[in-house]
Amino acid sequence: METPRMKPGQRVLMALRKMIASGEIKSGERIAEIPTAATLGVSRMPVRTALRSLEQEGLVVRLGARGYAARGVSIARIRDAIEVRGVLEGFAARRLAERGLSPQTRDRLSGLIEAGEGLFESGRLEPEDVDRYADYNLAFHDALIEAAGNDAVETALARNNFEPFAGAGALALDLTDLTAEYDHLLAAHRQHRSVLDAIERGDAAEAERIMRDHALAAIRNAKVFEAAMGAGLPLGAARTIRAD
Repeated sequence: METPRMKPGQRVLMALRKMIASGEIKSGERIAEIPTAATLGVSRMPVRTALRSLEQEGLVVRLGARGYAARGVSIARIRDAIEVRGVLEGFAARRLAERGLSPQTRDRLSGLIEAGEGLFESGRLEPEDVDRYADYNLAFHDALIEAAGNDAVETALARNNFEPFAGAGALALDLTDLTAEYDHLLAAHRQHRSVLDAIERGDAAEAERIMRDHALAAIRNAKVFEAAMGAGLPLGAARTIRAD
């Protein structure tokens, strides 16, 4: 079903993540560009671009000239990778709290938080807000890591982002239920605000704790994982695992 006023590329990427995570697309099932584009109401190009991104995330595998197929991944593997991200981002937040923020970094992070506040003022999410949140969320995480000034952390995060759903930008949202996703994204935004408060206070332990918990919340709060977590099955294992 067409979702209005949202960038086709971002919408297709999120939709395919959800379909793989919920089991709507089974592990090993070929994802054909033309039928997928027709189902999502877009041209082939956003589908092709999304599949390339999903290959980098480890959610699909290339079948040569035949395109791509969904790759089954377990909740345990996703949790492991997200825990690693939490450890690395937590260290970055601790380092910032211990060193203190430069005026430029404080202004940058505060400006991002202020932009995030604007997304939730109306009490509901519009389709275009999902695009805006995705941009804001990734910018906040990138700014925090960059400000920590540790190349080893940046390199380790870049490698870890190749794991399914591990990256801060790998949002898995149910675009058919933006009311529920509003609460999910608002909670994540509040953690952004809290970690910045802890960093500004110089509370290194609290800053690290918040970022670790923030990473785990990505899977704990995501509707698309609920059925798979309850069943203890790999993501995409069966069509009976659904998020709706």
